[in-house]
Formats: sequence, structure tokens, C-alpha cells
Amino acid sequence: MRHEAARPLNEVVFLTVAEVAAVMRVSKMTVYRLVHSGHLPAIRVGRSFRVPEQAVHEYLRENSMESIESTERP
Repeated sequence: MRHEAARPLNEVVFLTVAEVAAVMRVSKMTVYRLVHSGHLPAIRVGRSFRVPEQAVHEYLRENSMESIESTERP
């Protein structure tokens, strides 16, 4: 996964766990699991997490490609 360092910090859009869950159409608990396992990068703001929007899109792109490739195998 690429890191957000290439973009100026003022251009990075951060999403809440609830927003990530809505984009991914999963539960908030699933997002927390992805964050805690390191599959989805996040920063902690107080007691909550913020996830870079680009990281969500990259995660979905990478994992959708993996699932497509695994279903195409004979």
C-alpha cells in the first residue's frame, strides 16, 4: 500500500470509522479489525481513529483485484 507522504498533509482527506464502514459497506467493527491488524492505516485522534480516504480506495482496489484473480483460477 502506498503511503500518504507523497501528498501535502493539507490535501489528505481523513474519514471516520463510520464513514469508512459506509464506503466499504461493512460494519464499524470490521473497520476496527482492519485498522488493528494493520491492513488499513489510521491515525488516532483522541479516542477515535481517522483513516486517509486514499488508503480506503487503495485497500478496496487491491483486495478486489485479489478476489477477482482468485476466482479466475481453474
